[in-house]
Amino acid sequence: MKKSLGFLLLPSLLFGCSDKDFSTSSPALAQEIESNYLDGYGANPQVPDDRTLLTVGQSIKDAKGEATLQKINLKEQTVKVGDIKLTVKDTKLIHLFPDYSLTDYFHSLTHDEEFDYVKLFVEIKNSSTQKVNFAPIAMIETNTGQKITWDQDIYLENLNEEIEGSASKKGNLGFIVDTKTNLEWIEITTSDVFDGNEAKVANAKKFRIYF
Repeated sequence: MKKSLGFLLLPSLLFGCSDKDFSTSSPALAQEIESNYLDGYGANPQVPDDRTLLTVGQSIKDAKGEATLQKINLKEQTVKVGDIKLTVKDTKLIHLFPDYSLTDYFHSLTHDEEFDYVKLFVEIKNSSTQKVNFAPIAMIETNTGQKITWDQDIYLENLNEEIEGSASKKGNLGFIVDTKTNLEWIEITTSDVFDGNEAKVANAKKFRIYF
């Protein structure tokens, strides 16, 4: 994915956002969650497939490394940003020990051999008939004060790009986080929504997800 998205203007995000809270403090039980939202999703080439990680402490290991689930929130959350409907299907805190072959890939983001990251599976739907530009996560802030911008995403699944009219897309976004202090919540700021002429048609939104 190209990392030069001109429509992601952080100053407008920081001063033009809604503070409506779509948070939850009681994650749903894994067995109560339907997983059909994962249908058609292909495994990421850089990060282990976490679909079977549903119990804290559970680990998986494949050619991309070993991942251990630290925290999970399976409470679906939805926010509307203009004609965009953004739904967070699941949120996980995962400890990753990447395979040696991926050292160079993660080197630009961290020098640690193993690290924790927050992963969100999202679905984006454009209810208008016009193509728009939208990023589901322009910035993440944690309860520890860490701020992480969209360009530090480790999945790179082309979710921060234009979306055609009456179209939808889904996939993962992930960000390396500092967990020296207990991670209790993350606050997500979306991008604004821009039309095909790069004119802003909807302001960004903020919402929190609790672990």
